[in-house]
Amino acid sequence: MTIELLYFAWVRERIGKASETVSPPETVTTVAQLIDWLAADSAVHAAAFVDRQRLRAAVDQVFVALDAPLGNAREVAIFPPVTGG
Repeated sequence: MTIELLYFAWVRERIGKASETVSPPETVTTVAQLIDWLAADSAVHAAAFVDRQRLRAAVDQVFVALDAPLGNAREVAIFPPVTGG
């Protein structure tokens, strides 16, 4: 499975790019496992994802909890909590 990852706000700044395309192993079935897989493979990702309570996600443009299944996701966005005004 190929997934387009999108990063926003300080997550994007810490990783150093707005997006990337990844092909995680079949054992990666949730957003949290995707984050773990990325963090295990890259010190930059590990530093950006160190405080999981400060991360939010969307799968195919639908807000989800980090324990949500990836299913056949084409796009996963990772971002900090947002507030409106």
